[in-house]
Formats: sequence, structure tokens, C-alpha cells
Amino acid sequence: DPAVRAAAAPAASELSPHFGLAYDPAGGLPYSPPAEVLMDLAERRIADMDAGGVTMQVLSCLSAQQVPADVAPALIRAANDRAAAAVRAYPDRFAAFAALPTTAPRAAAAELDRCVSELGFVGTMIFGRTDGEFLDVPRFDPILAKAAALDVPIFLHPGVPPRAVTESNYLGGLSPVVATRLQTSAWGWHQETAVHFLHLVLSGVLDRYPGLQFILGHWGEMIPFYLERIDEALPQRATKLQRSFGEYFRQNVHIAPSGLFNQAQLQFCLETVGIDRMVFAVDYPFAGNEGVLPFF
Repeated sequence: DPAVRAAAAPAASELSPHFGLAYDPAGGLPYSPPAEVLMDLAERRIADMDAGGVTMQVLSCLSAQQVPADVAPALIRAANDRAAAAVRAYPDRFAAFAALPTTAPRAAAAELDRCVSELGFVGTMIFGRTDGEFLDVPRFDPILAKAAALDVPIFLHPGVPPRAVTESNYLGGLSPVVATRLQTSAWGWHQETAVHFLHLVLSGVLDRYPGLQFILGHWGEMIPFYLERIDEALPQRATKLQRSFGEYFRQNVHIAPSGLFNQAQLQFCLETVGIDRMVFAVDYPFAGNEGVLPFF
């Protein structure tokens, strides 16, 4: 949504000053769709779906977590209304995740309620931290409680790490393009998402809301490959939680490939997590739909 993007721009630029350069469509690097593809909610998008064999797509809105609290509720409500209009126009092709004004948590909980109860949305997508904080911070509890009460999932999507993390881990002597891509799609925001979910579990969120469901893309954002290690290093006698971390992951998370069409990763996740905890996702338009049918 253009208005959401404009309002989020100052915070987004502070987190990743060279993001525009690193993901400029003219640069020809992966995950760099032009703005018109991102914003199209009609025939062009459906044509791309048809070409890739995708029958249903769940729409979402970028940048909601960076919108200032004083304007976030109104701007994000309007973005959700735009998504709802697209779903009404193409009900057999589109569904939608609610964008949430997480900088204003109580308003975010109310907006989630409206989107699910009135607009028929199927859950929410949240992009990383808000004001540098994970969702386990108490001020965000109204959002978690509302998602649990509505019985809809939270898609925990990658978001740009805080600036201090970037400066420590991803800058060094690297070029702006390489550092930015390392900070984001190559590694950083996937690790960030894994840590975010680890925080949610280890802080007791899923003991308070045992039925709350999450979706993690990119084959579970690294976590399946470390499940055994996490359970060994953090047994219940250390965490004091009601279940092991592996049990929370297998009972409260669905994972998606999100465009990572790799047979070895698929096989590992099938054996580790199980097919009942996997959902189909292609990461359009950041990754194209071309590899969908051959992979599946």
C-alpha cells in the first residue's frame, strides 16, 4: 500500500539505508519485483498465478510494523480495506492476511478482530519486530490474545534486524549491496525470525495460549534443522515450560517453503516436522511462480 509504505519509510530507511539500492529492480538481482507488480491486485497477478499453476493466493501488506503509532491505525485499516476489495472481486483466487498497526497494540488487536470477523481474513502477517521489540513483550499481549481467541494464525514473516544487530553482524567492510542482502534475504532476517519465535516460546506465550498457531516460511526459518539441538540445550528442567520446544514447534507451527524449492530441505522437513504441519507457499512476487509445478 503506497500510504503505508510512505509512512513507514523513515523507520525503514534507518534500519536499512541501502535497501532501495540492494533491491532495485533495475539491478537484476533476485527478490526485486517492480512496484507495479507488488501493487497489482487484479488481472496481472492472476495471470501470473495461472502461469504458475497457483489457484489461490493470500494477500498481505508490507511495512506495517514501521508505521508510527499516531497514524498507523487509520492507514493500515485503509490498506486492509483495499485487500478486502480485491478478495470480494476475486473470491475464488484471493484470500487475505490482516496487516496490523503493531505500534499501537490495542488498535492492532481491534483491527485483527475487524478483519477476521467482518472482512473474512484468514489470519495476520507480522513482519519482524516493532520498535525493536519481539511480540513476547507484554504490550503486545492483546494481539496474541485476540489471535488465540479468533483461532487464526500469525504468519511471522522476516523483518529487518535492529540497526545495532546489523552493525555488529552484517556490515564490516562489505559493499552496501552485499551488506544489505546479507542483513536481509541472504541470512539476517531469517535468523531474526527464528530468534523471534524462540522468544515467543521460551517466554511462555504458548503456555498462556496453548492453541495459538504460527506460520513460519522458508522451511521454518532454520528452526527445523536445529530442533534436536534446541531440545538438548534447553530441556524443560531449564525452561520450566509445560512442553519441550520441539513439541511446541510440532504442535503450534506450520512451515512453508516460501519459494525455496529444494528437495533435500523438503525431505528433511517431512521427516522432522511431518506433512500435516506443512503448507504450500511460493513467496510471490519476490520469487516467481515458475518453479512451482516442477517442484510439487
